[in-house]
Amino acid sequence: MVNIKTALFFIALLIFYYLFVWLVNLMLNCKNLTCVREGNVLFKNLTFNVQAGDIFQIEGENGVGKTSLFRLIIGLSLPYSGEILWQKKNTVSDSGSFHQKLLYLGHKSGIKADLTAFENLQYFQRMHQSYDGVDLWDVLAKVGLVGYEDVIIGQLSAGQQRRVALARLWINDCPLWLLDEPFTTIDKSGVAVLEKLIVQHAKNGGLVMFTTHQELQILPNLVSKVVLTKLEQAHYV
Repeated sequence: MVNIKTALFFIALLIFYYLFVWLVNLMLNCKNLTCVREGNVLFKNLTFNVQAGDIFQIEGENGVGKTSLFRLIIGLSLPYSGEILWQKKNTVSDSGSFHQKLLYLGHKSGIKADLTAFENLQYFQRMHQSYDGVDLWDVLAKVGLVGYEDVIIGQLSAGQQRRVALARLWINDCPLWLLDEPFTTIDKSGVAVLEKLIVQHAKNGGLVMFTTHQELQILPNLVSKVVLTKLEQAHYV
């Protein structure tokens, strides 16, 4: 008879192996990307890799293509040339699988104005059933919305609406986060909470890409940067 301790050891070893393989393959590859918008080249031949545990800041002045890069990754736009791979598969041809692993927070909140803060999180939680056990009241407390849980979104300030949108980060199982200006309209305490969450997500094997114009406290020492610069006289037709 197989010793129970030996059996448990091999089971744990097998779990560790599959987890290791999953993390090794968890990678976003952007290869030789060229982005053209209205005939103007925003960036060209851009190549970088984001792996499990990485935090990447997309940096550059307004108009250089930071949001456009996110749109390419998400699939809302197509690159003029180059390709994007997720776990070694093209994100266009394998978009369904890719989008299941992606959480994008853009400039717009992406929440329903006719629902309350709590109802919005309930709706989002149903999309990620593995997080059914999460206490939504506690999540709203973490983003500083105690007392506003049952207020209709349309009656909240822009900063409060942004906090509701950010609360979704606590109740999703997507490894890849794309956050476009996530710190906008939230105060210093909210920024600190979000920075810690991003760091924790990366420690858990997640991948984070974000843009910001704000000065941060924790992240500057932990991030890698993709710096986009304005191309002079670059024009495609």
